[in-house]
Amino acid sequence: MHDPRSLLDPATDAVRKLARRGFTLDLAALEKLFSQRTAVIGQADESRAEVNRVAKEVGAAARRGEDVTALKANARALKTRVQELEEQQRQLAAELEEFLLGVPNLPSDDLPDGTTDADAETVGGWGEPPVFDFEPRDHVELGERLGILDFARATKLAGPRFSVARGIGARLERAIATFLLELHTERHGYTEFSVPVMVNRPTMTGTGQLPKFEQDLFRTAAADRELFLIPTAEVPLTNLHAGETLAAEDLPFAYTSNTPCFRSEAGSYGRDTRGLVRLHQFQKVELVRFCTPERAAQEFDVLLSHAETCLRELGLAYRVVKLAAGDIGFSAERTYDIEVWLPGQRQYREISSVSDFGTFQARRAGIRTKAKDGTRGFANTLNGSGLPIGRTLVAILEQNQQADGSVVIPPALVPYTRFGRINADGSVGE
Repeated sequence: MHDPRSLLDPATDAVRKLARRGFTLDLAALEKLFSQRTAVIGQADESRAEVNRVAKEVGAAARRGEDVTALKANARALKTRVQELEEQQRQLAAELEEFLLGVPNLPSDDLPDGTTDADAETVGGWGEPPVFDFEPRDHVELGERLGILDFARATKLAGPRFSVARGIGARLERAIATFLLELHTERHGYTEFSVPVMVNRPTMTGTGQLPKFEQDLFRTAAADRELFLIPTAEVPLTNLHAGETLAAEDLPFAYTSNTPCFRSEAGSYGRDTRGLVRLHQFQKVELVRFCTPERAAQEFDVLLSHAETCLRELGLAYRVVKLAAGDIGFSAERTYDIEVWLPGQRQYREISSVSDFGTFQARRAGIRTKAKDGTRGFANTLNGSGLPIGRTLVAILEQNQQADGSVVIPPALVPYTRFGRINADGSVGE
């Protein structure tokens, strides 16, 4: 969420910046709300001061033995006026907050123009896409032939956009998750958390999922309270510090968690209906970092390097793209996507998004900082995928497939799988 004074400051150039992401900022409406609230605050303060002054007059007149009936009536009228002004202030504050909650973050000026992935700018990468002397299969065909994925039974259980991993497929998913968590906690210095996967409305609002994206969320039907299923562990991890003040000298904080993620994928029907790429429920290892705004650029590079390391360790070819201003998420200032090569689709597909949110989320969630010299501010939050288990499995199967239908397991995973190959008949080998 924004400080309204910043949006109204011409130096911020908010109208132009938001227009780059396709959002029209009604500056006149914002200025009117902000001015009205400011005026009512001033009137309420003046009326409270007048109440205090009249109260003193009543006391002084009573001590002199004078008739205070008129003074008391005036005092009662002033108190009523204060209550009316305070109610106006609450209403205007709520209207202003509702307005601001709908305004996305300002995109960074260094992002390219555009609104789709076609407008992204390639800024890096690693590895060469594998070249096969046979027609490569996609992960659905590979997984079903090997007997490790069962989409038909998943549909029977829950409908489309769900998956079932079987036997060594489930073991491989578990191995990927364990490898990623150990990489991030033991080598990259993250603290691992086990967090709720159902959270309340303020928590969803803190990271920007609400109110704008309520239609994309799964909500529980419990009678006693409202809870939402998390779309990513970013939500509970970031809100661990909601309403808190962090010591600036203790930052950065680096948190990770492996959780199920739930997304309705509203508006995506007809896209990626086959396989593991776009599911209603999937597992993901998430990375979240907290820092001061001054360190945001450094922390972004660190976070990006950690996500890239996952793919390099697994030997998976990928590229890094800088998303266009109109294609970044609601809460982000900038986002780099890491796209892994999928031979079965003959294209790069997003496997990790690394985003810098500036102080946008911290303002919404009330995550403040205080330096040793007493300087106060808001924390800078960042997050990235490190990595989604399903899409990582997709890339492993497709990039490491062999002509005979077998799949070679990346050496980094062998200590966790305890096998180095899935044979074409579904058995495992060294």
